[in-house]
Amino acid sequence: MEGFFQNYLRLYRSLITSLNELMSNYHLSYSLWQVMYYIKNYGPSTLVDISNYYNVEKPTITRRVHRLEELQIVVQIPGKDRREKIIQLTELGEQIYKECRLKITILEKNVMEGISEEEQFITYQTLPKIQHNIMKREGNKIE
Repeated sequence: MEGFFQNYLRLYRSLITSLNELMSNYHLSYSLWQVMYYIKNYGPSTLVDISNYYNVEKPTITRRVHRLEELQIVVQIPGKDRREKIIQLTELGEQIYKECRLKITILEKNVMEGISEEEQFITYQTLPKIQHNIMKREGNKIE
C-alpha cells in the first residue's frame, strides 16, 4: 500500500509530540518514559535488557537512565556482577508512572475515538508483524 509509511510517520510524530507535552510537567519525554515503562512492566532491569528491548545502543539508554536518576525517578541497585547496573523505579518514580499512565490512557482513548474495537484490534495485531518483518529484513535478532 503506497503511502503507508508516510501516514504512519506523520501519526508517529504527532503522537510523540502529544506524549511529550503530556509529560512535560514531570520534566519527562517519551524517550525517558520508555525506560520507566520497561522497568515497571518487566521489573528491575539492566541497561542491556532495556537497550535490547528497544533496539537502541546501550549509551542511549545510559543517558536516559542518568537523566531519570537526576530526577530521582530511578535508582541503581547492586547486581550479581558489580559491573552490572540494575535499574529500578524509586517510590517517586512509581508515583509519577501511575500519574503519567493515567494521562496516557486518557490520550489513548481520545485518539482512538470513532475507531471500532475490531479496527483497533487489527491494528494492534498488525504493527508487531510489521516490526518483525523489518527486523528480519535488517538481520536483527527478533524477540
